[in-house]
Amino acid sequence: MPIMSRSFAVASPGQGNRFLEKIASGETVVCAEGYLFELERRGYVQIGPFVPEASLKHPEAVRGLHMEFVRAGSDIVEAFTYYANRAKLRLLGKEDILEPLNRAALRIAKEVADETGTIMAGNVCNTTSYSPSMPSTWDEVRFQFREQCEWAAEEGAELIIGETFDHFGEAQIALEEIKRVGLPPVITFALANWTDGSKKGDKMLLQDDVGIIDACQRMHDGGATVVGLNCHHGPQTIMTPLTELRKFTTFPLAALPVGYRCTDTHPTMQEMSMAGMTYTDLDPHTCTRYDFDKFGRDCKQLGVQYIGTCCGCAPHHVRAIAMAIGRQPPAAANAPDLTKHFVFGNEEVLDAAGNLQGTQFSKAGSMCGASN
Repeated sequence: MPIMSRSFAVASPGQGNRFLEKIASGETVVCAEGYLFELERRGYVQIGPFVPEASLKHPEAVRGLHMEFVRAGSDIVEAFTYYANRAKLRLLGKEDILEPLNRAALRIAKEVADETGTIMAGNVCNTTSYSPSMPSTWDEVRFQFREQCEWAAEEGAELIIGETFDHFGEAQIALEEIKRVGLPPVITFALANWTDGSKKGDKMLLQDDVGIIDACQRMHDGGATVVGLNCHHGPQTIMTPLTELRKFTTFPLAALPVGYRCTDTHPTMQEMSMAGMTYTDLDPHTCTRYDFDKFGRDCKQLGVQYIGTCCGCAPHHVRAIAMAIGRQPPAAANAPDLTKHFVFGNEEVLDAAGNLQGTQFSKAGSMCGASN
């Protein structure tokens, strides 16, 4: 597959790149990811192939979720191009819609970012084509990244997120291709255990046996603006590797966990599923907003600058993070206030409003009720 060469200018804070300016200032950046799973729950994506055709078939659904994430506090509008690569579309026999699909997703994200004053990001991810032992795959992976990165640059992205890499080698190719189009790279790794028993994620290893601290340092040294972890681990279990990363690094770190209550014995979401039901049976393990409130506070204390969500998360999780770090996004106006509930509320609050009549505080019992 031929790899074409084109020239792009390199972005810098002095050229008005708002993302670089935020990072340089030390400001915390909130980034909502998790479009694939949330749109699957709403009936627009199929688990298995996970191809994001919704940007062409149901653009209103994609735009609506972008708006929800922004209202909840996301600084970044990430184009829904996760798995919108040549290999994935070939799987469905739809390579002909590759460029239209990418450009549609990028334009939807750009419209929302322009309308809301937020920052639009392009997105590439693990291609499912890469093999560390087969150099013949490396050029194909590079070509897939190159076309997606070029489209992102042409459609006005201010950064490109390269995410969910469980092989260092593939992330290295993504970093090179993002830098080639002159945009700031965010690179995040997935510490995968998968289910083969190797438990490499638990050993802080990527699948090609590169240690995660070394991998992140090399990404930073190679020009990534922000480096860190996303996906697989939940907000509780991601903190162990994240704390180790913070201990040995000084550059801006990223953390974007999945929206599931992973545990010490099942630290990744894949390990929580039953055989034959991977990803489809995780609903009972969904995190609460309080899990992400704690995650946001923990990240702030640890000095993690780029915080967000991944698979399984929804806008209320993003809102919890934003509020945990001291922000009041538009959706905060509708954050819970149980003091005004007729059963679980606060007597003084309801009395002041003239609404004591009809209250049933005695029904709450000792296990429920508003915090006093």
